[in-house]
Amino acid sequence: MSEFLQSHDLPATIATEEILEELLSRPPEWLGKLLADAPGDIMVLGVGGKVGPTLARMAKRAAPDKRIIGVARFSEAGLRERLESWGIETLSCDLLDREALNALPDTPNIIYMAGKKFGTDVDPSFSWAMNTHVPAMVAERFHKSRIVAFSTLCVYPFAPISGGGWDESVQPGTVGDYPTSCTGRERMFSYFSRQHKTPGRLIRLNYAIDMRYGVLHDIARWVMDGTAIPIGTAYASVIWQGDSNAQILGALAHVTTPTSPLNVGGPEHMSVRMAAEEFGRIFGRKPVYEGEETQTGWYNSTLAAQRLYGYPTVSLARMIDWVADWMQRGMPSHDKPTHYEERGGQF
Repeated sequence: MSEFLQSHDLPATIATEEILEELLSRPPEWLGKLLADAPGDIMVLGVGGKVGPTLARMAKRAAPDKRIIGVARFSEAGLRERLESWGIETLSCDLLDREALNALPDTPNIIYMAGKKFGTDVDPSFSWAMNTHVPAMVAERFHKSRIVAFSTLCVYPFAPISGGGWDESVQPGTVGDYPTSCTGRERMFSYFSRQHKTPGRLIRLNYAIDMRYGVLHDIARWVMDGTAIPIGTAYASVIWQGDSNAQILGALAHVTTPTSPLNVGGPEHMSVRMAAEEFGRIFGRKPVYEGEETQTGWYNSTLAAQRLYGYPTVSLARMIDWVADWMQRGMPSHDKPTHYEERGGQF
């Protein structure tokens, strides 16, 4: 099997979590060449989430001569040791602590992943602190670095699906505390980028797919359990997490001054009904639906990313087959629904 992610060399089934994480962190061949165009080491702020470990590991595999530094509070048992076994240096830091943040080493390349989504309706103030206050401190602290910062498709206003979704020229127009605070995050990075001429990119990420969570996992679980599928959000843009990891890391070589948004997601908008029917065919179960499909939602266009990177390596059909197989075998789940069907901005 190739050391690079290639569409013709993908397994028919993902047997274990160890194999899954290896596959999620396997870089495409082009990534090492792009990272060579972003000189210096890479620090990942907020490495402890669902995506951070495989992104950091991919960075190390694609650029083995760079120092890859993972920063988090490391509340998950064993995570720090696992990262270090992959050659990633780790630093413990609460990013809300300004002194601890200032003590982090100067690093030429920053991937900013920290934030708060779920539970925003319980304590909006903490979500705002994580999604706007911390980005402002990070943008000021690392104003001499390249900064690629995670954002979300939820900063956009709802778009009609018939138009293919908004491109990056459309200004945010949000509802709810979470999307609005994420717009605040973008504004903080943009402000300090303009003040200090900091090169960067704001990654408006759609839905990344891992076997243990994600939109496809949610839909497959509903079909398997006979739970009614909310069909109001009729489409979703899904992308293999390994493909999105590569595009986000590659953005270090495609920064702009001032920083600017980049939509990252699948090349097509996946019909939720189509995916449910396909899982139903595989599982031998008839999907149950509730509500009615609407013609608008959080839809955006990924044409700009496709022009930079080409098509994702892992197809939608392959992701559906992998998720179905994983769930039929009773493999582990993070038990963290995406709530992609949420339409009021409260997560």
